[in-house]
Amino acid sequence: MRRTSGFAGMLAAALVIVVAVSPLYGQPTGAGAKAVSDARTRQAVADARAVVDAGLGYLKGQQQPDGSWQRGPREPVAITALVVRAFAADEKVGPGADFVRKGYDRLLAEQKPDGGIYKDLLANYNTAIAVSALAASPDPAHKEAMGRAVAYLKGAQFSDAIAAPDGGKVDVNHPYYGGWGYGGSRGPGGGRPDLSNTNVVLEALSDAGLKPDDPAYQRALKFVQRLQNHSETNPSPWAGDDGGFVYGINEKGEGNSAAGEYDGADGRKMVRSYGSMTYGGLKSMIYGGLSKDDPRVKAAWDWIRNHWTLDENPGMRAADPKDAEAGLFYYYQTFGRALGAYDEPRITDGSGNQHDWRVELIRELKQRQRPDGSFVGIGKWMEDNPVLCTTFSVLALQEALGDLKEHPVE
Repeated sequence: MRRTSGFAGMLAAALVIVVAVSPLYGQPTGAGAKAVSDARTRQAVADARAVVDAGLGYLKGQQQPDGSWQRGPREPVAITALVVRAFAADEKVGPGADFVRKGYDRLLAEQKPDGGIYKDLLANYNTAIAVSALAASPDPAHKEAMGRAVAYLKGAQFSDAIAAPDGGKVDVNHPYYGGWGYGGSRGPGGGRPDLSNTNVVLEALSDAGLKPDDPAYQRALKFVQRLQNHSETNPSPWAGDDGGFVYGINEKGEGNSAAGEYDGADGRKMVRSYGSMTYGGLKSMIYGGLSKDDPRVKAAWDWIRNHWTLDENPGMRAADPKDAEAGLFYYYQTFGRALGAYDEPRITDGSGNQHDWRVELIRELKQRQRPDGSFVGIGKWMEDNPVLCTTFSVLALQEALGDLKEHPVE
C-alpha cells in the first residue's frame, strides 16, 4: 500500500473533520453532532454545578444555631423552607444530611394544629413553600406533616366555603373564586387572592403529588384565567391580548400589576403584564392539566417569546426604569420551574433568534454570582437579602440541571 505524503495525510484528515462537521462547513451532523452536543452539555452541567456548589456553600454557612436560615424574628419561615428545599433536592447533599434535618426540625416546630406552617402572617405563602420542602424528603414523619399542610392549603382556597373579606359569598362567578391570598389573622382566606400566592400554592400541591384533575386545580384555573391579558378567555374590560399575566384582582374584577397600567389605543385603562407573573401563570396552567395547544397556554408562550430576557424582570421597566430588576431572582426561580414544566429546552424569540434557556440561565447566574458564592438583588421585595436571592438562584439552576439530563444541548 502506498504511503500518503505528510501534506496529503494532513489534507485527508482535515477533509474528514470537515465532513464530520458538515458537507458545506455548516452545523455538525451525525457522530460529529453528537460529540459537539455531548461536549456542550457537559460544559453546561459543569458550569451550573460550580455555581450551585458555591451557592450552597454560602448558604450552609448562614444557618442559625436554632437550625433556621432566618436572620431575625421578622423574617418568614418560608426562607428556611426554601433553603431546606434547595439542600434536600441537591444530589450531593440530600435531605438526610444532619444540618438539613435540623432545618426540617426547625421548620416543623412552626406547624400549627390546623396543619399550617407559619409564624404570624403570610400563612398560605409560608405553608406552601414548606410543603415543597417537605415533598423533597422521604422521611415518613415529613410526609405526614406535609399531608396536614396540604389539607390546610386546600381548605384556604377561595370557594363557596370561604367568605370574601367583605363578607360576601365566593361563588364560581366571584373574581376571587379559585385563588389564594396570603392568609393570616383574618382566617385562611384573609386578604385578596393574587397570582403570586396562587402559583406558589399550585406548585406545592404538584410537588406533594396532587393530580391535575384535583378540584383544587380546576377551581384555580378559573382564577388564573381571570389574571391573563387574553380577551378571548378573559372578558374583563382591562384585559388586553398580549397573553401575559398580572398580579391580582379586586372584588370588582379590576386587575392590578406591579408593572403598572397604561392607556390602550381606545382609551381604556390596561393592566401591564410582567415576567415573574407570566411564568407563574404558565406553570399554573400546566399543573392544572392544560396542554401546549390550549389557547391560554399558547398566548402565555407568545408573551414569553416576545419578551425574552434574563437581564431584567420583563415588563417592570415600563412602569419605572429603576424597578427593571425588581423581583429578578424570584423571576429566575419561576422562569426555571415554568420552563422545566413546559418541557421545551429551546425557545425562538419574537425576532426569530433561538435560545437554549438552560445554557443562558447558567451563563447569566454565573456572571451574577459574588465571590463568596452568594447573590443579591435590589431592595424591593426582600431581594437585598442574599440568603433569599442565593436560594432562588440555586433552585433555578437545579431546574436547569434536571432538564439537561432529559434534553442535551444542541
